[in-house]
Amino acid sequence: MKRLLLVLVAAAATASDAGKDIKVVHVLAERFVYVPSVVKVKRGTTIEFRITSEDTNHGFHIPKAGINVIIPKRGRGEAKVIFKPTEPGEYAFECSKACGAGHTQMRGVIIVE
Repeated sequence: MKRLLLVLVAAAATASDAGKDIKVVHVLAERFVYVPSVVKVKRGTTIEFRITSEDTNHGFHIPKAGINVIIPKRGRGEAKVIFKPTEPGEYAFECSKACGAGHTQMRGVIIVE
């Protein structure tokens, strides 16, 4: 019985250690901004974006990563995006769904240190 308990404790410790490299970032998309529009992480950190809209459908596109999802309009849920940058630098993100006159200004950046 002691051996089984030791294995369970070791498994629990491993699972909690694995979660340390994940950063959950809640992003709000609304005409013509993302809040926050700047996200900073350390190299090797996995980012889980949870993105909701305050108005209409928007897009969330990270060109360097080939990620492009649609964010459902207000009250219709959220989009989840997992992104693990492997190199330091800046990764731009932008709205990829036409959302009005300021659509082309709807941008943000992920800064990987």
